[in-house]
Amino acid sequence: MTPTLLDAVRAYVEANADANGVAQTPVPGLTTIRSNTPSGLLHSMPNPLICLILQGTKEVTMGTQTFTFHAGDSLLITADVPTVSQITQASPQAPYLSIVLDLDPTVIAELSLQIKPQQALPGLALKAAERTDAQVVDAALRLMRILDFPASGPVLHAQLVRELHYWLLVGRHGAAIRQLGCVEGQAQRVARAVAVLRADYKRPLPVDQLAATAGMSPSSFHRHFRAVTSLSPLQFQKNLRLIEARRMLLAEGASASSAAFNVGYESVSQFNREYARMFGLPPIKDVEAFKGWAKASA
Repeated sequence: MTPTLLDAVRAYVEANADANGVAQTPVPGLTTIRSNTPSGLLHSMPNPLICLILQGTKEVTMGTQTFTFHAGDSLLITADVPTVSQITQASPQAPYLSIVLDLDPTVIAELSLQIKPQQALPGLALKAAERTDAQVVDAALRLMRILDFPASGPVLHAQLVRELHYWLLVGRHGAAIRQLGCVEGQAQRVARAVAVLRADYKRPLPVDQLAATAGMSPSSFHRHFRAVTSLSPLQFQKNLRLIEARRMLLAEGASASSAAFNVGYESVSQFNREYARMFGLPPIKDVEAFKGWAKASA
C-alpha cells in the first residue's frame, strides 16, 4: 500500500514528538503536531503559515470570526496576528494530526514573478477553511519522505519547500498568499512594523515611529494595520504582552506580578483586568484551570 501524508506524519510524530505532541523537523519551518485529546484554548501570535489538517478537527478564531477546520482542510494565516485555537476532535484511537509550514516571503516573491498575476485578496489574515489541493498534499508527502534519509535533506529540502510554495500559489490560497511577496505591498509594510512590535513589545512604541518604519503616514498606517491584523497597533502590542505573560505563568511558573512587570506593565491590577478580559479568567484562576485540564488529559 502506498503511504499517505497522514501515514507519514503519524509515523514521524510517534517517533519524535515531545511531551506536547509537537515534532519539529530538520526542515526549517516545518512542524508536525499530534494531540490525543481535545485541547484547551491556545492563544498565540503565529508567523504567516499554512497548516494542513490531516485528522481531527480544530477551531480557530481571529477577531470576531471563528472557522472550523476538518481533516483535508488547509488553515492559512497570512499575517502575524493574534489567534485563539482549540482542537475540538481528537482521541487516542484517532488523534488530531497536522503538518505546519511557515511561509517564506522571499520564495513567494521569486515565484510570483514567474506566475501569471492574480489579484491579491485584502482583509483578514485568516482564511476560511479550504480543501487542500492534491498537488500540495503530494509535495508535502515527498517533503516528509526525505526525513527518512537525513543525508538527502540538506540537498533536497529547499527545492521541495519551494515546490510546495509554488503549488500553494497556484492553488486555492494563491491570491491571499501572493500579498506576502509584494515587497512594497501593504502587508509587507505592516510586517515591518509588526517586527518592531515583536522585538520591543515591552516598551511604549509611538504610532508615529511605527508608521515611519512602515513608510506610511500615521493615519494611513493605522488604517492598513487594522485591515491586515484586525487590531490597532496598541491592541496588538497589548495582546503580545498578555500572550507572553500567559506563557510565563503556565510554562515557567512565574507569579502574576513578575509576569506583569516582565512584559512591560507598570500596574499589576491593570494587568489582572486585561488578562481576565482576554483569557476569560484572572491569572491565578487561569493557572489553576490549566493545571486541572492538564491533569485530566494526562
